[in-house]
Amino acid sequence: MNIKKGDTVKVISGKNLGREGKVLKVFTKTNKVIVEGVNIIKKHAKPTQNNPDGGIMEYEAPFNISNVMFTEKKTGITKIGYKVITETVKKKEVTRKVRYSKKSDEVLD
Repeated sequence: MNIKKGDTVKVISGKNLGREGKVLKVFTKTNKVIVEGVNIIKKHAKPTQNNPDGGIMEYEAPFNISNVMFTEKKTGITKIGYKVITETVKKKEVTRKVRYSKKSDEVLD
């Protein structure tokens, strides 16, 4: 999965087309994602001890991860790839897998 919690994404299809937000949660088993301020639904809630007023509550609902794309400030919407980098740390070569932007070829993590 290319999208991680904390990434800035843009919605590319659906009723929220064009909206941007930060990823709050990623559900890897169902390939769904919750984005801050996007896909807001309303639910009716009964009064409880935690919420004595009850009423209509607004939540961000999860939607399919295929409907969003990663966004950078410099280049805008971009695809994400993975590559293996070898570094020398304390005279020892260390290899690690990193995410990178395919448009700007910069390492993201």
